[in-house]
This record gives sequence, C-alpha cells and structure tokens, in this order.
Amino acid sequence: MVDWAVRQASAADVEAVAELRAVVMRADLERLGRYDEHRVRQRLRDAFLPAHTWVIEVGGVFAGCVALRPAGDDGRSGYWLEHFYLDPRAQGRGIGSAVLRELLERCDREDAVVRLNVLRGSAARRLYERHGFTFERADAVDVYLVRPAARRRGREGLRHPQEPAPR
Repeated sequence: MVDWAVRQASAADVEAVAELRAVVMRADLERLGRYDEHRVRQRLRDAFLPAHTWVIEVGGVFAGCVALRPAGDDGRSGYWLEHFYLDPRAQGRGIGSAVLRELLERCDREDAVVRLNVLRGSAARRLYERHGFTFERADAVDVYLVRPAARRRGREGLRHPQEPAPR
C-alpha cells in the first residue's frame, strides 16, 4: 500500500483543492456540456468548509481531499460526503478506497446515514457503490446516492428506488 495520510484542512488549502477539483472533474463536466473554467473553481471556494474537510497526502505531498459535512443541525441526520478528489497520479492505487473506508467506519460507529452526489456517468460512482452506496434519485446532471445507517443496512428486505433508464 502507498504511504498516505490525512490531515485537517485549513483555509490556506482552498486554492489547491479548487485547482484539483477543476482537473479531476473536467472530463465529466465537458461530457455533460457544463465545464466552465472559472465556475468549477468558484463553486469549491464558495462551499469550502475546512472544519469538515481533510487533505489527503501521499508521501507527505498534497494529493487530494474529502469532506464529511453534517447533514443537519439535529445531530441525527447523518452526513454529506463531498469534495472527494484525488490527484489522477494517485488514483488506482487503493488510496481512495482506503480513505473512504475509514470515513465510513466512523459513520458506522455513529450509526449515521451518508449521502453524496456524483455527476451522471462518472466513474467515481463505481467506487461508491462498492462501498455500499445505492441510488436514491437523479436530476439532469447529478445522481444522488445514499448509504443507510449501519443498523438499517443490517435489516433484511430494505429496498431502494431503482434508477430510471437514461434519457
């Protein structure tokens, strides 16, 4: 396994994360006809919350990030998994799966549901599905996935909506 670690993000990380987002999401956004060089970075800047974000380092060097934001103020609404970007040079080495596994283990200890959205057609969806996420809903751009709380996942007969056929 590759030498990797996570550390708490700081406000100083925002530009590195915004640039990585632009690189990682470019092909999918272009495929969807939604790539805008400025907007892809600005959306990250506008939503960046260092308190809920971790920087992924490989060999001590910035290689990605991930955020796990509380879904509500009530403490029972679970989390939104957001801004999970990994430098293309670090992809395919098991790092993304390992980081995701650690985050989800934390959520399981809290018996928390986790939601995320991924661009339609993104290869990242397969990673999330391997870790227990299932289709919840979709719109013209995004597919929303959910991973039920640990106790609920253990119940037999739990059903999830089926994704509609592509248009």
